Amino acid sequence: MGKRPWSLMMAAVIVALEGLIALGLGIFVAVEAVLGEADDLTAAVAEAAFGVLVGAGLLWVAWGGLLAGERWARAPGVVTQIFLLPVAVTLIQSDQPALGIPLIVIALAGLGALLAPPTTHALYGDDA
Repeated sequence: MGKRPWSLMMAAVIVALEGLIALGLGIFVAVEAVLGEADDLTAAVAEAAFGVLVGAGLLWVAWGGLLAGERWARAPGVVTQIFLLPVAVTLIQSDQPALGIPLIVIALAGLGALLAPPTTHALYGDDA
């Protein structure tokens, strides 16, 4: 693969940042569980495991997939952005627009970058 287009690079950065945030939140919940600060230990362990797995998965999609020019990486990236939209709307409806509005912007930017024609061409070439 030759030079990667800006849209593919931007998509990889957005997905990687989402992965880092999920990983960080998972680790945070795990630390709270270990320190005994969790109200429900079972739920905290499940949330921590979910956050760590999702974070690691998104980092793999970003660095091992998108930056490597792998076709398979676009689908989980797009699905992630789509899943973030209702989360963002829920945050806004829960009187947390400071979290919801940036999340909508990031998800839409991620979708735009993942679905941009230069990204499609970089991942699928003449098959697109």
